Amino acid sequence: MKKQAGMDDELRPEYDLTQLLRGGQRGKYADRYREGTNLVLLAPDVAAVFPDEKAVNEALRLVMKLSRIPRSEG
Repeated sequence: MKKQAGMDDELRPEYDLTQLLRGGQRGKYADRYREGTNLVLLAPDVAAVFPDEKAVNEALRLVMKLSRIPRSEG
């Protein structure tokens, strides 16, 4: 059974959603947003390992420190 629009709807009756949502495009400005931020998308398997952004940043800082350590050849 389809859920009916209940009385909990706070949208004013004069707004017609069929008109408001016509022509909308998902992700229309996604590329522009990424250009203006330092947003990085993690692969799902990588994201599953880190609980939050703090954990990701700590891991990346460790990688940065390790990359500065001189390596012995041999």
